Amino acid sequence: MKEIVAKRIKSARTLAGLSLRELSEKLEGLVSYNAISKYEKALMMPDSKVLIQMAHAMNVKPDYFFRPFTVEIGNVEFRKRSKLPMKEVYSIKENVTDTISRYIELEQFLNLSSDFESPIKNLIINNGDDVENAVNILLEKWKIGFNALPNVIELLEDKEIKVIELDANLEFDGLSGWANNKIPLIVVNKNFPIERKRFTALHELGHLLLTFAAGLEHKTIEKLCHRFAGAMLMPKETFLLEIGDIRKRISLPELIAIKETYGISVQAIMARARNLDIISLDRYTSFRIWIGQDDNRRKEIGLGSFIGKEQSTRFMQLLYRATSEEIISMSKAANLANQKLATFRDEFIEI
Repeated sequence: MKEIVAKRIKSARTLAGLSLRELSEKLEGLVSYNAISKYEKALMMPDSKVLIQMAHAMNVKPDYFFRPFTVEIGNVEFRKRSKLPMKEVYSIKENVTDTISRYIELEQFLNLSSDFESPIKNLIINNGDDVENAVNILLEKWKIGFNALPNVIELLEDKEIKVIELDANLEFDGLSGWANNKIPLIVVNKNFPIERKRFTALHELGHLLLTFAAGLEHKTIEKLCHRFAGAMLMPKETFLLEIGDIRKRISLPELIAIKETYGISVQAIMARARNLDIISLDRYTSFRIWIGQDDNRRKEIGLGSFIGKEQSTRFMQLLYRATSEEIISMSKAANLANQKLATFRDEFIEI
């Protein structure tokens, strides 16, 4: 038990983004940072008073410190800007581990298990043409078709991929990985515009599903995952019907109309047009210069918006189901939702 408490204290501190000294300060001198270090190394065991104050300081419930570790996240592909502090990187990873642990625990109560298998795992990706082929096969295997995807996150959850939305720093894009080596997961920043959230989720799907040829550089793999996301949102066949085979110029209203229909950003549309050799490198370069000259343009403010919904709902649906069927108590449900009991009780309306 001492080892579990030790690891949980460090986990909670990492999740809160606090150093040993900062946590000691938040505890208002109740214990020194040296004592906290000894707790985390299992050299000392904090008493109940200290644990309660720690829970309050790090915004976790007291029973958090006694929960065994049941999930390990591996093969993580982490996308972020260089400005994102490492303290926040560790906090995000800890947040993901905690969230997916609660997700898996809930599924266990409902006797649900994940049996995910990639339909394109045997394809080796060397270049963009391989990506286009992989997307076409995936769309066929998953019976999606070539039309606009109304809800990317819902699609991924239907295919047994865990999707987590984090309220994170805008310098964080997203990540993908595997829980316990068999459960695929994708994390997106909930603060992104809807088009970027859709693209990011599918970019991370590319990391999960595509098998890249040995020797490809990280930068090349990132570009191929970008292409995968664009192809999922607008498969080649659909894109050519909308845009045409060869274009010398493309109007902005045309791009906005496509964005609002397919939920793909204007910038991603132009990148896709370049990837498919529909526009020249010079035309694409001119577009990049134009879009980068104004911050509002770069953020695509005023350049249309996809009218749709992109939100992860499966976890809460399962939670309400388990509570309604009295598989778990209201208190346990609140714990899994990481909410106060009163808050969950107000949200839960049984009919």
